[in-house]
Amino acid sequence: MVDIGSNTTRNVIDYKLSRYACYLIVMNGNPKKEIIALAQTYFAIQTRRQELMEKSYDLLTEDEKRFYQRNLTKKGNYSLNQTAKKAGVKNFDKFHNFGYKGLYNGETADDIAKRKGLRYREDILDNMCSDELIANLFRISQTEQKIRNDNIQGEGSANVAHYAIGKNIRDVIIKNGGIVPEKLPTPEKSLKELQKVLE
Repeated sequence: MVDIGSNTTRNVIDYKLSRYACYLIVMNGNPKKEIIALAQTYFAIQTRRQELMEKSYDLLTEDEKRFYQRNLTKKGNYSLNQTAKKAGVKNFDKFHNFGYKGLYNGETADDIAKRKGLRYREDILDNMCSDELIANLFRISQTEQKIRNDNIQGEGSANVAHYAIGKNIRDVIIKNGGIVPEKLPTPEKSLKELQKVLE
């Protein structure tokens, strides 16, 4: 209800717009109106900030990119685990292995670790190049979205969804002529080893 004067109110429909819709409306609005001018400034600043972030990322070394992407995968996995838990997942090793199997052509986390020549219980994500971490981050984020958007319930259904997302991402990599994750090089040093050098 909105006040229209003379102690009278009227029921009006309120719309929630996507960020992109807001952007289009603002960029095509009249900048003489203060609210439009402020919003145009906001979007201009955000665009420039994104450009600077992308530029600075390009200037990073491969190891710096690895640290950056690994941090994102940690946050992503934490968020995915929370969503999966709400969906009924209890065996998280099995749940994550379904995702790996889809992305890595049937390989589990243990299979990946053996192929990379890692020690027992050494973190496979700490031993990936930036491109491999990016592929896994995409798997993680898309699986979380799938579970939420489709309101997936039950451990079995969540596992199937995780496998399907991993497989879809693998198929896209192949279709685009990219390198599948298991063919990407394993860095000489793990991120834990690099961290010790930096400390």
